[in-house]
Amino acid sequence: MSQVGPQPQAKNAKRQRIVWGAGLALSLVVLGVAWFSWVQASYPSDHQPNGAYVRIAEAVTRDRPEEFFAYLDDAAQHACFTIRDYRKAALGRIEGSFPEKEKQDYRQRYGALAAAPGGPEVFAHYARQRGWLRQLERDLSRAAAVEVQGERATVITARGSRYSFRRRKNGIWGLTAFSAQLTSEAERAARDLALIERAALDYDRAR
Repeated sequence: MSQVGPQPQAKNAKRQRIVWGAGLALSLVVLGVAWFSWVQASYPSDHQPNGAYVRIAEAVTRDRPEEFFAYLDDAAQHACFTIRDYRKAALGRIEGSFPEKEKQDYRQRYGALAAAPGGPEVFAHYARQRGWLRQLERDLSRAAAVEVQGERATVITARGSRYSFRRRKNGIWGLTAFSAQLTSEAERAARDLALIERAALDYDRAR
């Protein structure tokens, strides 16, 4: 007994659904590419102060300070990596030489910075701990004007806030607002490490 195959109308309907689905998927891909291209084209370059500012503002709205680490100036970036390195070295010396009762305090003080994968995470730590993110969130608004003088620039927002930038070695403009504080923290971390090294030597000799 022969089997009855699907009716031509059913085959056509199935083929139409497949074609329609493939067309929809292709349209979504095209729209996505077009949207991404439009966003990229509408962004000012990060080799312009307002372009760096826009990227900082977007990272702030997403609560992701580590994402605008690239838009800090060279001094701030260097300080963040230095802090991480000094805190990691200090904690390693503490773990190897200090009495157990002292280790826990230092783990709490240095642990997050010592374990940071890199500078962006160190900056994010301070940005949240010290309220820098909240400060930026309050002040950020549309860039209304830009003043450039050589390697320095100021972005003036619609609210009247002024943000200073310095051109980095790679041509990207970097925010200078936190450079002094981060540099001070790096210097303090260096002094702390020197003290810890001396204390560790004393503990080693006493054993």
